[in-house]
Amino acid sequence: MALGTTLGRVAAVKPEGARRPLVTRAALKGLALRIVPPLVVLAVFLLLWEVLCQRPGAGLPPPSRVVTEAWDIIAHPFYDNGGTDKGLFWHISASLQRVALGFTLAVIAGVMLGTLVGQSEWAMRGLDPIFQVLRTIPPLAWLPLSLAAFRDGQPSAIFVIFITSIWPIIINTAVGIRNIPQDYRNVAAVLRLNAFEFFAKVMLPSAAPYIFTGLRIGVGLSWLAIVAAEMLIGGVGIGFFIWDAWNSSHISEIIVALVYVGVIGFVLDRLVAGLGHLVTRGTATA
Repeated sequence: MALGTTLGRVAAVKPEGARRPLVTRAALKGLALRIVPPLVVLAVFLLLWEVLCQRPGAGLPPPSRVVTEAWDIIAHPFYDNGGTDKGLFWHISASLQRVALGFTLAVIAGVMLGTLVGQSEWAMRGLDPIFQVLRTIPPLAWLPLSLAAFRDGQPSAIFVIFITSIWPIIINTAVGIRNIPQDYRNVAAVLRLNAFEFFAKVMLPSAAPYIFTGLRIGVGLSWLAIVAAEMLIGGVGIGFFIWDAWNSSHISEIIVALVYVGVIGFVLDRLVAGLGHLVTRGTATA
């Protein structure tokens, strides 16, 4: 009787290597809470749009007509007939290349200037008022000046991205540098860290959450600026595509392009936020 009872207990105990379910109920619930509400809101929005735009004289086409009229650019984003007659993939790719270059330059210059302003009282007093004035200038107001300076649309668009996105990077970096705890500075002094070591091992890690907040704002402004700039400089790009569709009265194509613009802007923000969460080990909000 004792042996049977012992064997029953052993059989009831799960081995340590027993497989756990890959998807738990809590995980499914959390996923549903993230996905279901946006889908419901989107469905209600599309339904209202369809109903309101079905009436005669409506200025915008309903979603059903948008899909029908713009099906060619939706189904064939990779075609290339030369010149500006290209699929949406190539227009978006050209815009992203400009954003990548302009934003990278803004990150390098913004972090360096922000560090200078945050670390030096003289630099803050001298440069901060100038930065505050320049950052209020609308992005497209820089375009005529950049066209006059570079005499070409490509570097002009990159400059507009740069000058638009650099200000939140400078400001947030400076705030992060100024908020470095004094204890960190005291430890660096005790360890006799040189300027480069102090920058790499103390400044950047401490200010990283602030820096990535500025990067998220900056990348969003970059994407906004390039779409607007491309409407004026022409060539291949999503902004030019939207403006060309307007001139051709292809409203459905404009709506499809705007959907792509919004989705890509969201993805860019998520990429920077995810990178910040990884670099700062969770201290930056994703």
